[in-house]
Amino acid sequence: MSKNVADQLVEMLVDAGIKRIYAVTGDSLNQVNDAVRRNGKIQWIHVRHEEAGAYAAGAEAQLEGIACCAGSSGPGHVHLINGLYDAHKSGASVIAIASTIMSVEFGTDYFQETNTIKLFDDCSCYNQIATTPKQLPRMLQTAIQHAIHKKGVAVIGLPGDLTSMDAEDSPTSMQIFKNEAVVRPNDPDLNELAELLNTHKKITIFCGIGAKNAHDEVVELAGKLKATVAYSFRAKMSIQYDNPYEVGMTGLLGLPAAYHSMHESDLLLLLGTDFPYTPFMPVDAKIVQIDTKPEHIGRRAKVNMGLCGDIKDTLQALHPLLHRKEDDSFLKAQLELYAEVRTKMRTYGEDKGKKDLIHPEYVATIIDTLADNDAIFTVDTGMSCVWGSRYINATGKRIMLGSFNHGSMANAMPQAMGASLTYPGRQVIALCGDGGISMLLGDMATIAQYNLPVKIIVFNNRSLGMVKLEMEVAGLPDWQTDMVNPDFAGVAKAMGIKGVTVNDPEEVNLAIREAFAFDGPVLVNVMTDPNALAMPPKVEFDQVKGMALSMTKLVLNGKMDEVLDTVKANYKHLKDVF
Repeated sequence: MSKNVADQLVEMLVDAGIKRIYAVTGDSLNQVNDAVRRNGKIQWIHVRHEEAGAYAAGAEAQLEGIACCAGSSGPGHVHLINGLYDAHKSGASVIAIASTIMSVEFGTDYFQETNTIKLFDDCSCYNQIATTPKQLPRMLQTAIQHAIHKKGVAVIGLPGDLTSMDAEDSPTSMQIFKNEAVVRPNDPDLNELAELLNTHKKITIFCGIGAKNAHDEVVELAGKLKATVAYSFRAKMSIQYDNPYEVGMTGLLGLPAAYHSMHESDLLLLLGTDFPYTPFMPVDAKIVQIDTKPEHIGRRAKVNMGLCGDIKDTLQALHPLLHRKEDDSFLKAQLELYAEVRTKMRTYGEDKGKKDLIHPEYVATIIDTLADNDAIFTVDTGMSCVWGSRYINATGKRIMLGSFNHGSMANAMPQAMGASLTYPGRQVIALCGDGGISMLLGDMATIAQYNLPVKIIVFNNRSLGMVKLEMEVAGLPDWQTDMVNPDFAGVAKAMGIKGVTVNDPEEVNLAIREAFAFDGPVLVNVMTDPNALAMPPKVEFDQVKGMALSMTKLVLNGKMDEVLDTVKANYKHLKDVF
């Protein structure tokens, strides 16, 4: 039997290293589905919602380098959009197959017709539609090359009628080239950078995800310069461990030490970061930025020197040009402040709360203590991100995934699916908010179907916690942020997953310990305090005023009980404010 286009597509995906396709099968994808079945070297993961499939593929791509998801005509591939935005913003190399209506019906407003070029243009680095067998292999090879080297989403539009046509050989290369280049600044720029670093006394190094492969070089640099090392949330697991110079994170989820160090510096060195929060950047320090994407330089801060380079390659070339400094007074002062901050964090993590008002800091501390040394964590956007960022510590082997750039709800559970399928032997823990788990709840059935041993911890605060905080800081009484939730543990059981609800803080340790030891998927529904707040690294007067105004409005509206609950839940933070 001759090979059809669907067979050719699947063979090329296999050759590119793709292990599975996350999709919901149907009409225009049926030939691809059947080609996967007959090929036997690639797995079809039947998700319940294509958005979940795109999230799972994005997670797999971040872990393994490349992944694939698919959506059928119209609604099927439209459902991919949010997950693909997240993957693209995360720099994940994802191949998205957007199957379409029959090509002969293009332009007739046919049933389920969409314009895939317009639809995916903003969340992809390559986006084309093949309409002939001759086009498909050339386009797919180009798409894979784009996804790998531009680190983003590549979309192939695939008409349903094309998949059953006889395949044709490509007149151009079918091979996938995964070569890597050494990228660093030229010698004059390196010498100028070395001069700056050698002459400034108070230096903070701030690392983003672009520095993830340069841990040892960053630590060596900090030791030589007697500099502190701060990092973004995405870079934490790569930079924090075995690093005697680290002072934590900054940003909306960060801590005072990193913020203070950056603002006390006379030179800030930004390594592989596109950190988005301009208000957290110092304005008096000289700033140097190094990135593989020169177009990113200077768009977040007033940069004095911008260089193009891979962080590992650049630091290796830079080290011989630097002088070892002896004055460590700045470094010691910042490390002492960081030690105080960590002491406070421990006290927060030891405060268990009370029945139905369990403190989330305590829950996250227990998770950090009991989790494996090489666990993979996924975190929902919102308050789950706060507790994950502050209380889950790096070991050098742990990995943390989240919707760090797109900031979408509902990412943690489907990303955990992708992580568990990618690394079946490793512990995968999803830190979910009740809002996030609710949004894509149906794909817990996918976890059950494939018996993925994911441990889902739901921080159930019965509210959209981060939104509530945002409204209060803005001086608004929270409105329509409450969540009337189902029994998540009961829902898990109905789907064939072990489900446990924890109301008593004294039961948290045992419940999580047993969940981690269980051979299979588990959901632990923890009833956390809805009034627990996340204090930012620098509390501005306007924020205090906004919170006070919000509390006043609640009192005037007869909600004094909510005000008292908020104060009681956050008494431990008062010393950070005053």
